[in-house]
Amino acid sequence: MFDYPNCKTILCIDDDEGMLDYQRALLERRGYAVLTAASARQGLRIAAAARGIAAVIVDYHMPEMNGHEVAMEIKRLRPQIPIVMVSSDEEIPENVLKVVDAFVSKYEAPNQLLPVITRFCGESLSGLLEGSRITA
Repeated sequence: MFDYPNCKTILCIDDDEGMLDYQRALLERRGYAVLTAASARQGLRIAAAARGIAAVIVDYHMPEMNGHEVAMEIKRLRPQIPIVMVSSDEEIPENVLKVVDAFVSKYEAPNQLLPVITRFCGESLSGLLEGSRITA
């Protein structure tokens, strides 16, 4: 069982290793513990086993299960955990967006992902770049 009692833990689920590396670097610089999963099934196993997950970042397009299916299962298992969906698609179906707590385009992730996670974790935005825009 995973347990990170002294900092907030973010679970990142994406089949793109480069995106996982980016998210890990971004979040760890801000002081978060980061768990990564390179598949939907691995992400669901971690979400079910790990205690103290503050938020989940999930990619929309993945093999075996898409981000919508992953988000629905995580909400069933842990309804209190906020989920941020990321995608290179600019338009995500409305029924998908209703399951998640926020959507961030991968093209806007450098400016939007950290402020969204920070807001969900109840932390101050001080120290973030001016002009960062929070979307939900």
